[in-house]
Parts: sequence; C-alpha cells; structure tokens
Amino acid sequence: MEKKTYAGQPVITLNNGVDIPALGFGVWQMDDLKECENAVLKAIETGYRMIDTASIYQNETAVGNAIKNSGIDREQLFVTSKLWVQDTSYEKAKSAFQRTLDRLQLDYLDMYLIHWPYADFLGAWKAMEELYQEGRIKAIGVCNFPVEKLEELKAHANVLPVINQIELHPIFQQKELQVYNKENNIITQPWSPLGNGNAGLLENEQLKAIGEKYGKTVAQVILRWHLQEGFCVIPKSVTPSRIEENFNVFDFELTEDEMNVVRSLDTGKRLFFDPKDPEWEHKMLNAVADI
Repeated sequence: MEKKTYAGQPVITLNNGVDIPALGFGVWQMDDLKECENAVLKAIETGYRMIDTASIYQNETAVGNAIKNSGIDREQLFVTSKLWVQDTSYEKAKSAFQRTLDRLQLDYLDMYLIHWPYADFLGAWKAMEELYQEGRIKAIGVCNFPVEKLEELKAHANVLPVINQIELHPIFQQKELQVYNKENNIITQPWSPLGNGNAGLLENEQLKAIGEKYGKTVAQVILRWHLQEGFCVIPKSVTPSRIEENFNVFDFELTEDEMNVVRSLDTGKRLFFDPKDPEWEHKMLNAVADI
C-alpha cells in the first residue's frame, strides 16, 4: 500500500498499513459552528492534517465547510468521525455513516470509530467492516473500550480495530489498557490529552521546570510526552495562539528521566465518564441528539 505523507509530519502506521498523523486537531465541545469552522481552518493553516469530530458533537457540518474552504487537497487530510450510541446497530450504523459523510461533504472517511461500547456494538462493527471493505472508510476503530469489551469485539471481528481512543492524560494514564492496546497492535489515542485544562496539572512545578529548559509551555511538554509514548494525540482549542502552540512540539525531545516525571503524575482517577459505570451507560443510551 502506498503510504501518504502529511506535510512532513511524523506519522504512525496503523495495523492495516494506513498512516495517520501523530498529532491531530480535536473539536469536542465546539458548539459555536462558526467558531468551530474558523478553528479548523486555523488548524489546517497551521499545519494540522488530522481532524477528529463526531456526530454527537453536532459540528460535522462546520468541519466539512472548513475542509472544503481550506485549499488543501482532500488526500492530504485525515478525517475521523464517530458513531453515537443511539445508532450502534448494524442497520443504524450504515445510515448514520451516510449522514456523517453528507454533513462533512465527503465521499469517504479516513477513520470511523464506535464512540462508546454500548448497545449492539458488534452489529455496528459488522456494518463498519463492510464499509471498510467497500473502501468508504480507510480504517475503523473504537473509543472508550475497556479490555473486556475489546476482547468481546476481537472474538467476533474479522477486522481488528486500529485505534482505541480513550481518556488519557498525565493524571489518568490507564497503563493497563495502554499495555493491552500495544500487545494487540492497537494504537492508543488520548482524548483530553491536557486534562481538560486541569489547573493542578498545567501549574505543576516539575512540568514548568522541564518546559523552561526547552523554552516550552507545560502544555507543550505534555503533548511531547504523549508523542514519545507512541500515542496519536488530538488536542483542541479555539484560540489561534494555542492552536499554534499545541502544534509546535516537534523541535525538542524529553529525556527518559523527564518522561518518568510525567509518568509519576498518574493518580488513577478519571476526570470524565467511566465506560464501566452502569448509570452512565443508562444516560448514554437515553441521550437525545438531533444527529
């Protein structure tokens, strides 16, 4: 398979041979559609070539407009979206995928992910496998899948997921799941890689000291840590200066001791939702979204 290049950026090769930029741009919580469109345009102008959205974010149309107006050839962009829980079945997944394509104004996706391991995710995976075999998706994967759900999927799948996108940042590192993903040739993709702006993390004195050594911010140190751990990372921001800052992480390298400083910050405590929590599962399955 011919490998793509993404504006000279580091890439990660997925288990099906497809290359993905190691650093991308996320649009979670970008509810203002014009702001989202402008942020994606700025990200592409800055050099980002991977854009990560989802149907539940309700901003796929804005992302599609930005891609259309960016002036960048479609083949040089890696676009990801996700299947929401209310569409997690064989038939609904096919329809939801087409709606996502229509909103993005694209004729294929680079990657499509099951957003949460709920409802009939095995049926949805079968539909995604068929879309993958038809060439309408270049790679398929999952989000928020714990080990037991990955094992269940693996037992029924013909195509293994290329990525598991999970909550992961220095204060919640999911090390056991990291190991499982690596052993099964699944790339770990952290969402909320900066801990959603957690003040204690971004004001950490040890990280500040590391940043000062390289002339970098704490956020840049954290993103560099993610990249050196082999993760495929998707920071988000609507602030132009932060969009640029988050991308400017390829010109320095942390030592092993510095990597260990970041690793030592793990508390094992989530900041967000637990996919094993039955109460949260109930909320997910009853979520109402016009998607």
